[in-house]
Amino acid sequence: MKKNYLYIQTIGCQMNVYDSEKIAQGLGALGFEQTFLLHRADVIILNTCSIREKAEQKAFSFLGRLADLKKNKPSLIIGVGGCVAQQEGERIFRRVPHVDLVFGTYAVARLPELVGRIVRDRCRVLDVVPERTIIEGPPLDAANGDGRPSRFVTVMRGCDNFCAYCVVPYVRGREVSRRPEDIVAEVENLVRSGVREVTLLGQNVNSYGKKEGLCSFAKLLEKVNGVPQLQRIRFTTSHPKDLSDELIDAFARLDKLCRHIHLPVQSGSNHILNRMNRRYTREDYLDKLARLRAACPGIAVTSDFIVGFPGETDSDFQETLGLIRQVAFDGVFAFKYSDRPKVPAATFPDKVPETEKAARLQQLFDVQADITLGKNQALVGSLQMVLVEGDGRRPKGATEDVPDKAPQCTGRTSCNKVVNFSWPPEDLSGHKPRVGSMVAVCIEKALPHSLLGRPQKDASRAVHMKGARSYAA
Repeated sequence: MKKNYLYIQTIGCQMNVYDSEKIAQGLGALGFEQTFLLHRADVIILNTCSIREKAEQKAFSFLGRLADLKKNKPSLIIGVGGCVAQQEGERIFRRVPHVDLVFGTYAVARLPELVGRIVRDRCRVLDVVPERTIIEGPPLDAANGDGRPSRFVTVMRGCDNFCAYCVVPYVRGREVSRRPEDIVAEVENLVRSGVREVTLLGQNVNSYGKKEGLCSFAKLLEKVNGVPQLQRIRFTTSHPKDLSDELIDAFARLDKLCRHIHLPVQSGSNHILNRMNRRYTREDYLDKLARLRAACPGIAVTSDFIVGFPGETDSDFQETLGLIRQVAFDGVFAFKYSDRPKVPAATFPDKVPETEKAARLQQLFDVQADITLGKNQALVGSLQMVLVEGDGRRPKGATEDVPDKAPQCTGRTSCNKVVNFSWPPEDLSGHKPRVGSMVAVCIEKALPHSLLGRPQKDASRAVHMKGARSYAA
């Protein structure tokens, strides 16, 4: 019997990664086996992102390269999903004639039905109809995770904030939360299959459950914290205006909650924050960070920034650099502003020239690079608990004297620091740790984006007093 193969290309955020796993699971139930070879595929699904213009351009470039493949294999089904599909809808068919299926962010659970219709009727299918509730489909399992110990679990979709630059409310819709019992059941299902860390996803997890009268996000974390054999919990993304005292307190109470928060600030200028419709001030942000650090000393904080927002002056940008230096973020993601369809900022005057945006972005990266390296250097000599994620490779700049035959492993600390380490046979009997295990690693070298270390037999110095709270990173 001929096998049917599925190829998935994912562009964008962690939620798209989660949706792609649901796509693989749904089509897997129809007998499609995943392949990493484009020419072998019977179905190609492109899961897209429209949060920035560059991501959208990347999606259409990929689709353009599939024209010859479709010409040589007319039975090939090409589908476009995700935010660009929701945004552009039928226009994709006109722009890319060899596409067979366009399905939006609400249609992931319906995908097996849509593909089945195309196979049966040899027709084009469009499904971008918004839904007011989350169509669950079966809970995510670990079959498509390639043995990864860390997985994503979506807890809510959409956003009600309508920041001036953001397309999410238009392509992901308004906020809708999943039932806590469904989320916990999905986490339990993953843990039974070997997953040891979950990251709970939402455009604004701080608003979880409010519209539906469900439990708070902090209470949801408490429920997930009670899942046996689960070792770590992460979440993203938090909106600063909705960061509650209850959630801050969760970092002090919950032993499995990692000591890291991603808290996007976007700008250090109150003038720009107001134009962005972020609904908090620089002072509000700093106050909440102070309370987070008091509740959880040593917590790692990362953030997002947009440079060159319409009307951003050099003085505004210098305030952003000042905030970065004051907070000393562990890491940041930063992007040049680009106009997006439907968003208010697209109509704003006083656009910043591209050359100026590029210069500011580089300056921001240069400032943060020094801070990140300094943070990493402060960890040299400490003993960290690392969740092993897989095989590592010797990073550039590594100089430690380790035999070539020593297995290389990689993982992350509670504070989300990447650690690469060797497993020298003469030190520890040569037994390579299994993926998903926790290993005590002494940090020996700091690099710009990661740490190098050596595993230790005696983990007594890294033994936690309450979960992960006493780990240095």
